[in-house]
Amino acid sequence: MSRSDLRAITADFVFDGAVTHRSSAIIIEGSRIVALMPRSEISALRDVSELPPGAWLAPGFIDIQVNGGGDALFNAEPTPDGLSKIVRAHRAFGTTALLPALITDTDEVMAAALEAVEIMAALEPGVLGIHFEGPFLSPQRAGVHRRDLCRHPELRHRSMLIRPRKFVELVTLAPEAVPPGFIAELARAGIKVSLGHSMATYSETLAAMAEGLTGFTHLFNAMRPLTSREPGPVAAALESPGAYYGMIVDGIHADPAMLRLALRAGAGHAMLVSDAMPPAGGCKREFVLQGQQITVRDGRCTATDGTLAGSAITMAAAVHNCVRLLDLPLEKALAFASAEPANFLGLGHVLGRIAPGCRADIVAFYPQDLTILAVWVAGQRSPGASLSITPDSPGSSKTRPQPRETTGGMP
Repeated sequence: MSRSDLRAITADFVFDGAVTHRSSAIIIEGSRIVALMPRSEISALRDVSELPPGAWLAPGFIDIQVNGGGDALFNAEPTPDGLSKIVRAHRAFGTTALLPALITDTDEVMAAALEAVEIMAALEPGVLGIHFEGPFLSPQRAGVHRRDLCRHPELRHRSMLIRPRKFVELVTLAPEAVPPGFIAELARAGIKVSLGHSMATYSETLAAMAEGLTGFTHLFNAMRPLTSREPGPVAAALESPGAYYGMIVDGIHADPAMLRLALRAGAGHAMLVSDAMPPAGGCKREFVLQGQQITVRDGRCTATDGTLAGSAITMAAAVHNCVRLLDLPLEKALAFASAEPANFLGLGHVLGRIAPGCRADIVAFYPQDLTILAVWVAGQRSPGASLSITPDSPGSSKTRPQPRETTGGMP
């Protein structure tokens, strides 16, 4: 192998999305991966990036629920510039692809968000599409969403959502808040549908799944709880092999014991999500969400009444917390952050794996503390120094310290 247009990245450990390879090299041509091979077989290549001893390479993280980052909030800045800030902030922590999430808002803001994503998806490979978390939600489980903006779908919403697009659309809704057939209509149009902020019963959840619902947004949070006589959405998610459910592993949104139980008992597919708000990768500990003052303290984002308002975690911290709090092997945590969300979005053939033909979205890191060393998106290395996950200093940048534990949910 000696073609001048080929590049290689080598590391002591390469996780390909399913299996870990020792002393291996990823071969890249343009934006694609062309091979994964032993390091000893690339001596003829001139362009070789060698990682330090002990470093790992893995598929870039895919976050399907990102409200904000870098002190930017998508609802407040539904623009290409706002999206650029969010993408840059999360890329520093290993997220190579994401869905910006717009929580329940007006039709005008929804339209602006769609326009911004359409522009950015054509320019920035890290923007895969959009996640509408609402507005078709249950006011009983609205959480920090504005109850006065929770509504039932009308013809104008169908017109807005259901049209041919070149990017992913994900809609989180409460099945009991939409008419029969609406989920099927979205699914036929290629839109991914997820249950969230819902009081749906077990039978209502199964009916929604029969129509094409496959996702569950932040499992356990903002949905009917699991009980002995009414198992609700949680049981449906865990017992269905075709279901994908998001987990916010910050030690705040769900007790680690509940997540460990779900992973042991569940037949569905777990995915890591950040549900990140502006402080993730940012400098400020306060922000305004639709007129509500939100404060970050001890890793917890809350409104003045104590309601949780997203998180301040990054995907790198979430992966590390899976190992630290959930007792998972690192490889399993990495798959939850890459292969599983890629499969859920229908992009598993090009994302979430290190294999020939896949886009070269790659993250390099130290496994002890998930310090991010480098990030490649579509074969291009992102600028910036190594970043350290520090629970008390969001967005801090420094050279790598000695390995240490991270706590709570702050990146």
